[in-house]
Amino acid sequence: MENLFATERLRHLLPRIQAFVETELYPLETTDYLSGNFSVVEPLLLQKRARVKEAGLWGLHLSAADSGLDLTLCEFGQISEILARSPFGHFVFNTQAPDIGNTELLHKYAPEALKERYLKPLMAGEIRSCFSMTEPEFAGSNPTRMGTTAIKDGTDYLINGHKWFTSSADGAAFAVVMAVTNPDAARHRQASQILVPMDTPGVTLVRNIPIMGHSGDSWASHAELRYENVRVPQANLIGAEGAGFLLAQERLGPGRIHHCMRFIGIAERSFELMCRYAVSRELEEGTVLGDKQFIQGFIADSRAEIDAARLLVLRTARHIDELGAAAVREEISMIKFFTANTMLRVIDRAIQVHGALGMTSDILLSYWYVHERGARIYDGADEVHKSALARSILKGYGLDVKRKETR
Repeated sequence: MENLFATERLRHLLPRIQAFVETELYPLETTDYLSGNFSVVEPLLLQKRARVKEAGLWGLHLSAADSGLDLTLCEFGQISEILARSPFGHFVFNTQAPDIGNTELLHKYAPEALKERYLKPLMAGEIRSCFSMTEPEFAGSNPTRMGTTAIKDGTDYLINGHKWFTSSADGAAFAVVMAVTNPDAARHRQASQILVPMDTPGVTLVRNIPIMGHSGDSWASHAELRYENVRVPQANLIGAEGAGFLLAQERLGPGRIHHCMRFIGIAERSFELMCRYAVSRELEEGTVLGDKQFIQGFIADSRAEIDAARLLVLRTARHIDELGAAAVREEISMIKFFTANTMLRVIDRAIQVHGALGMTSDILLSYWYVHERGARIYDGADEVHKSALARSILKGYGLDVKRKETR
């Protein structure tokens, strides 16, 4: 099918990236390397990073000033899909979350001293980072409510709080911490974002939270953290004081394009595994799974849903490029729940086609089933996005969205 969003440079770039992923990364997708013990696979992945640099494919998400290609969000989204077809793709190309979001954040809002000390090694793949916003005591769907505080003490901030689902904290060099600095301001102006080195006294990694029995790889772990009298300079403030929520929203707009195209890449690979198994698994002499109408239905539905999701996300990415994220909030909410559900349906169908084999760790499907079920929850639960989208639509029909719900 013709790619309506492929630019001339992507037509040359995408085949090279896909070839690298298939030849260099697919062979690493073994039970041992996907077990969650990062130390086993890390040396190999670092070797692959060196190969990416040798191939001139490093820094695809960066600006030309930072030795990148100045790709648009729509262009990079299509690369993100290809990288997501392997669990190792984004890490090897240094475009994994939350590093890619933190890179964009620091590049745009950090003072020069922080850029020199943290942004440059982050872009070079020499360090990793994490994003510390969600708290166990407050609903994650409302980031304007949090208990972590950053109180001024001389030229420093003194940070105290309890965070969890701090993505990739295990092994990170620094965290971007959301903390309340202006408690008397309007609720959207109370929090700030502050860079906190992970080796600062008072920062405690309590645990990597088990996810369906798996602790997760180091670059994709979900940590519980405590900040107890953590002292950092006020110069570590990112952006303006009180702008933490606004920066988080700005970060999440393009970030949802990255996530959604990653979902599509996973769905595409799951679809491929399903189709290959359907034509190779014999049921009886002369018949295979793919002869069965139920299986054909799975395949037809999956093909249509993946293609629809891709077009929806790339249209949204193009609109963000042209108009900015704030102008397309409805579309951003729409792609989040639509693509997450598309991916999970395709994974589930692929597991069903594989039968008992689909639940084992011998193939990728069980890995994705465990690690991607959260797609309907993180970055805003489906229900929150659907409600926001519906309210925005109904506002155009005269609904008073500020009216209190009556029961």
